[in-house]
Amino acid sequence: MKEMYPKKGRVILHVDMNSFYASVEMAFDPSLKGKPLAIAGNPKERRGIIVTCSYEARKYGVKTTMPIWEAKKLCPQLIVMSPNFERYRAASHGMFDILHEYSELVEPVSIDEGYVDITDSYELGSPLEIAERIQKQILSQLDLPCSIGVAPNRFLAKMASDMKKPLGITVLRKRDVEKVLWPLPVVEMHGVGKKTAEKLNTIDVFTIKDLAMANDIQLKALLGINGLRLKERANGIDDRPIDPEAANEFKSVGNSTTLPSDIANQHQLLLVLESLAEKVAARMKRKKVMAASIGITIRYKDRKTITRSKKLLNPVSQKEEIYAESKQLFLKNWNGDSIRLLGVTGADLIEKEQAVKQLDFFSYEREAKKEPLLETVERLRLKYGKGIIDRAVEKAPIKDSKENITSETSFSKDFLDFFSDE
Repeated sequence: MKEMYPKKGRVILHVDMNSFYASVEMAFDPSLKGKPLAIAGNPKERRGIIVTCSYEARKYGVKTTMPIWEAKKLCPQLIVMSPNFERYRAASHGMFDILHEYSELVEPVSIDEGYVDITDSYELGSPLEIAERIQKQILSQLDLPCSIGVAPNRFLAKMASDMKKPLGITVLRKRDVEKVLWPLPVVEMHGVGKKTAEKLNTIDVFTIKDLAMANDIQLKALLGINGLRLKERANGIDDRPIDPEAANEFKSVGNSTTLPSDIANQHQLLLVLESLAEKVAARMKRKKVMAASIGITIRYKDRKTITRSKKLLNPVSQKEEIYAESKQLFLKNWNGDSIRLLGVTGADLIEKEQAVKQLDFFSYEREAKKEPLLETVERLRLKYGKGIIDRAVEKAPIKDSKENITSETSFSKDFLDFFSDE
C-alpha cells in the first residue's frame, strides 16, 4: 500500500459530521429518523433560532440561523428540540476515539469535525480505503453519518468534505484545483466569509480563480497578510501541519447571553453581568488560567454592537475580580439604551503557574486571606449546588431570571470546554 501514498507529500482527511446535533438525536431516538427535525433554543423566546436541522427539514428550505417561526412556516410538521450538549459531547468523544484508531495525528477543530494525517498509516490500507472504513465505523458504531475529504493538505481536505453531503467521500488532488475549485464563487471558499468576499469583489475578485490570479499588492492592501494566505489556498497551497495540541491553544474565554426581552434596568443588567462573570471564572478555573485583560460585549435593541476591553495591572481569575472589571467597563460604555445581548470575555490568558502578581503588601494579604474562603465556598457549591451560598446583596429577584436571563444562547461548538473536561 505504501506506493499509493506520496513519497514526499502528505495525505490529510477532513472528517465532518453531517447535521451533527440532529443526527445524534436520531441515533438516540430512531423514531425521529426520516422526519424533519431541528435543534433550536426555546421556541417561546426570541432566541429561538435553528442551530442545525436534518436533511429532511432542509428539503423544505429550513436553514441554520433561521428563526423557528419562519422554519415552521416553511415546514409545519417540523419537530423542534432543545439541544442536549451532554449527549453531543459523548457522541463527539466516540467519533474522535475512532479517528485515533487510524492515526496519532488527529486535530479536533470543533465538536463535530477534525483533521487526520494518515501519511504514515499505509499499513491500514489506501487513503480511500481508510476513509471508507472510518465512515462505515462511525456509522455502524455510533449510528452517525459523516462526510470525508481526502487531500494532500488541510485546505483541500476541508473543501473536499463539503462537496458531498451526507455520507460523501471526495478526493481532491492539487491537480484538480483549476478544474474543480477555480470556477466556484470566492464566497464558497473555506476561509472567505461574506464580508471578505464583498471586499474582494471591489478589486474584481469574484471567483476562486480570480483570487488565485490576483495582484499581491492589492490583496495585501485590502486584507493584509491574510490576503496573501488566501491566494495561496486558492492555488491549492497549504503547509499547515496537523497539530493534536492545537485545541489547547486558546487566547480567550468568554460567555454571552441574549436577553428574553430588551432590558434597560441597570440593576437587572448588572445581575446578568455577574452571572456571566461567574461562568467565565468557572471555565478559567477548569483550564487553570488567568486573564490579563477583560472585555465586554453590548448589543443594543437596534442590533448595534460594541466591544470594549482593558488591560489589567494584575491577571485575574476569580468571579468577583472579573465582575468588578467588567462592571466598570459596562458602566463606562453603556449609553443607557435597552440591551438585547451581553457578553464577558477574559483574554490574554496566562497559565496560573506562570502568572506573577505585582502586589503590594496589603493587597497580597487580602489575596492570601481570600483563598481559603473561596476554596471552601467552591467545595460547598460543588457538593450542594451553586445556589447554596451567595452574597446577601444584589439578590433582588427577577421573574424567571434563572430560566431566562442566564441562559446561554451561543451554540458555537465549544470544543475547548469539551476537551478540558476529560
